[in-house]
Amino acid sequence: MAMLRLEEVTVRFGTRVALDAVDLSVAEHRTVCVLGPSGSGKSTLLRVVAGLQGVDAGRVWLGDRDQTGVPTHRRGVGLMFQDHQLFPQRDVAGNVAFGLRMRGVGRGERDRRVAELLELVGLPGAQRRAVAELSGGEQQRVALARALAPRPKVLMLDEPLGQLDRSLRERLVVELRQLFDRLGTTVLAVTHDQGEAFALADRVVVMDGGRIAQTGTPLEVWQRPASEFVARFLGFDNVVEASVRADAADTPWGRVPVPAGSPAGPCRLLVRPAGIRLVPEADGLSCEVEGRTFRGDHVALILRPRNAPRLEAVCELRDAPETGTRVGVAFDGAEVVLLPAGSAPAG
Repeated sequence: MAMLRLEEVTVRFGTRVALDAVDLSVAEHRTVCVLGPSGSGKSTLLRVVAGLQGVDAGRVWLGDRDQTGVPTHRRGVGLMFQDHQLFPQRDVAGNVAFGLRMRGVGRGERDRRVAELLELVGLPGAQRRAVAELSGGEQQRVALARALAPRPKVLMLDEPLGQLDRSLRERLVVELRQLFDRLGTTVLAVTHDQGEAFALADRVVVMDGGRIAQTGTPLEVWQRPASEFVARFLGFDNVVEASVRADAADTPWGRVPVPAGSPAGPCRLLVRPAGIRLVPEADGLSCEVEGRTFRGDHVALILRPRNAPRLEAVCELRDAPETGTRVGVAFDGAEVVLLPAGSAPAG
């Protein structure tokens, strides 16, 4: 069952279309993350669902209820923002209990719910602590507990981990995933961080210019980007014009193997960095190593062929050639994706 549905939702700001006839469905007990560059419409989408932004056309449904004209405080949604927006004059318990007080929940039930939630988010016994004394990660947990307190139909997260350092983000995104699975919460999250989205979500939605460019499981989107825009947004830059004949494609890099059953004809062709193998120069496409970047457990390489676009590759640290050396390149067809011929981003 869909807990949340958007039908043909359009939002305009003057002549700019922020959302262009967007259709989206979020199943009950699932986490959907909306990804996209700045200006793609992802935050506007979240505000529309929350009732913070009106629409020029279309409808928003929560369960079987049309939300047209329903104010934010009556929609039954929970909101958690990037900057947490905690009340500095209230202690932790006062922040977590705020939504419960607004709904007239009695003192005893409020206290029980606050204690339960603080235990759940890893802050047991923190009721009397001042907000100013909390670390960034602890404030994030308090904000999450506050959003969950009224048992919302949909929990909405706006760049929830954006202000935290990388190691803390990576730890908390795992904890959030486990927590949502345990609670069966329906979650709609907005983020620009694809790693965060792929770790957190059951489904990923990629937006471009107010429209949905692709939706699917994290694995589907990663393995089969639907367009050049999606591929480049995910960080894949090895994209060129190509023409498929039989089991390979003619490209500026020469003949590149393609997946079995690929349709013949012109296309845009993506080779993931993992699909580029280093071989002796005489055995492959001759390239100069133009740059190398240490990435912890591997090295990212920039390879420059003669008279062809550069290539990005990855290899083990122990196998990484030095900058300025020449190597050969061979291609793995399992890491090749054919994109629509007209999918190149504008400009």
